[in-house]
Amino acid sequence: MTPLAIEKPPVTFTPHLHADDAYANYWMRQVTIRLRREICWRWYERGVLPDASPATLPPFSDKVSAILDMSRFWEEKNTFFQTDPTARYLTEQLTINPPSENQDSIQGSFRWVVDRLKLDGISSFALALGLSTIFDNAVGSIISACLNSPACVHPNLALVQKLWDHPECVFVLADPAHTLFRYGLLQYGNQTPQSHGGMDWDTPITVPSVVAHQLLFPGSALPQALMPVTVDENNKPVLTDTAYLVAHRLCSETNDKLRIVPICGPKGSAPVEIVHAITEITKRDVGEFKGDPGLLKNIHYMNSLAALCWLKNMDLFLNQHVLSALSDNKQGFDTHVLSCLSMPITVFLGITGRDQLTHIPGDLLLPIVEIPQFPYYERIDYWKKMLGAKAEGLDGIIMECSRRFRYEKGTINAISDGLKGFFGPISEKDFIGACRAELEWDVGELAQKVIPRFEDEELILPHNQRLQFQEIIRAMKSLTQVHYDWGMSKVWNESGISLLFAGPPGTGKTMAAEILANKLDLPMYRIDLSQVVNKYIGETEKNLKRLFDAADVSDTILFFDEADALFGRRTEVKDAHDRYANLEISYLLERMERFKGLAILATNRKKDIDEAFLRRLRYILDFPLPDVEHREKIWLQVIPKTIDSSKIDFRFLAKQFQLAGGHIRSIVFNACLQSTNGLDVYKDGFKGHLTMEKIIIAVKREYEKLNRAISLEQFGQYAKIIERMEHE
Repeated sequence: MTPLAIEKPPVTFTPHLHADDAYANYWMRQVTIRLRREICWRWYERGVLPDASPATLPPFSDKVSAILDMSRFWEEKNTFFQTDPTARYLTEQLTINPPSENQDSIQGSFRWVVDRLKLDGISSFALALGLSTIFDNAVGSIISACLNSPACVHPNLALVQKLWDHPECVFVLADPAHTLFRYGLLQYGNQTPQSHGGMDWDTPITVPSVVAHQLLFPGSALPQALMPVTVDENNKPVLTDTAYLVAHRLCSETNDKLRIVPICGPKGSAPVEIVHAITEITKRDVGEFKGDPGLLKNIHYMNSLAALCWLKNMDLFLNQHVLSALSDNKQGFDTHVLSCLSMPITVFLGITGRDQLTHIPGDLLLPIVEIPQFPYYERIDYWKKMLGAKAEGLDGIIMECSRRFRYEKGTINAISDGLKGFFGPISEKDFIGACRAELEWDVGELAQKVIPRFEDEELILPHNQRLQFQEIIRAMKSLTQVHYDWGMSKVWNESGISLLFAGPPGTGKTMAAEILANKLDLPMYRIDLSQVVNKYIGETEKNLKRLFDAADVSDTILFFDEADALFGRRTEVKDAHDRYANLEISYLLERMERFKGLAILATNRKKDIDEAFLRRLRYILDFPLPDVEHREKIWLQVIPKTIDSSKIDFRFLAKQFQLAGGHIRSIVFNACLQSTNGLDVYKDGFKGHLTMEKIIIAVKREYEKLNRAISLEQFGQYAKIIERMEHE
């Protein structure tokens, strides 16, 4: 004969709802009984009985009258609880003893929390009241009836006081530092433990859902947004001395406050591997937030995750992606992390720079664990590993791109996943394009991307400068071989090339930079130093650091135009401002020396630059004003082949007017603007016709624009054109 199953006493209003933790069931049953008893009193207080069903809730009454009746009927209410059959039965149920204290509690369970925090009866009841609202959807309407307010469906301190037999005890919950609030088990309305200042009877008190689930079902899995940290056994990093120091401090120090461990590495690095290695030493579990970062912008959600980690005795890891998303919020990620200030947990932060920790108190921070940059040869091996069979035949381009694109594991993983989706073999063009697509350049107004317009043959330079220009191209193309095959990377810190382009305006400095971008197939960014230089001490260096940090991940051309904004300031120290100006110059040159791409300074005033600064540059290329022969070549070159220029006396123009190439180009363009006649096609297939008259007038206008004097004699036989123009 099968024995009858023992019926469990009801815990909540909804039948058959039971938690795994017996102590939680006991206290939630206490909540249910007290709510039922309060409903009985509400009916009696109104002097009526439910008209339809015993389960009908009492009607709402005037709130002020109800408050005044509380003192008038207090003694009668206590008598009612002892004399009314239903109320007396419920009161007797409240005297049932809780489960035996000899039972072992599970980490993070309701029972464990009561024991660990030494919660008294009123605190246990308040926590259970908050849990009941989450656990049983029927509780909300009961609460609103007890509070005599249809809008109040969540418990508050007023309800706790109404239900508890000793109302004065509720004052212990008015303390913002009460353990229930400190450990994030209860949340006080929209306030964090650090922000709420004390008792507000009507503010809801709630238990976060992730915390409630853990308290009621302590053996349950982590929420989907929080994943256990796991790494490939083949990718275990070699820990630095600092990482070992942090691990041993975490083991030896008492875990009684928030501890923050910053793991600093470039974008795409794998701080999770460092976190995993440290927690292997500390013998602790760690959960990484993998959900939508937008969730953490709600400080209460962040607080509840921290509470869950404390309950499960695990650490929390927030990666670079999450912190970057939080930093977009006007509050910054530090505000969200510090919302956990009262939690005795360890939080690992994946950061990309020390400046991200500016607003975090130093006493919370453990030493910053730096992630070394992914070495060149390891990048090569990792590319091949991630690409698998797709890496076949790509040895050369993988080696080149491993130097040109100094990506970390995370970025290589993302690129490889995309490339492996290609049908057929991967071309070098595909590989470089995929690498370049991952570049991010976020420096605001400090730099503008330049689309190269010019080809090599368009740059007219004297023979010596032309040879030097070709040497620069050869040097950039040889960096991979010289650094790694020839073993120069250690001595020169894998540095790139730094250049100075010096010469008067219009002599081809910008054109040369664009040609380098074309020849080397590198992205180019123009940096106007007049925007970078800041009058406030230290701000210029911050702007320069931001630029170089963004560009250093790959071979990029940084073209610092208008360098006179920096070098034009005094290099001879006469006062404090001169000293700071020199510091800015030194910082720029130091970053150029370390930069792994191609950094170009363009200046019109080379003579103002101290020789000590010049020695720190790899190449100095002078752009002189062109002589007659070169000017004639420029005149011939800048007029498009689609324009009939047969009437132009190029030799005369080259001999008479000492102009730079940029000025000649401007003259030709202005002359073309004045020469259109509305016809689509000119004779002999030309689409335009340029006359000497239009050129001469444009020369005159260019001299006026440059504020340079020019005599009629310089115009020779074309002086009449100028005379006629001036008398019209």
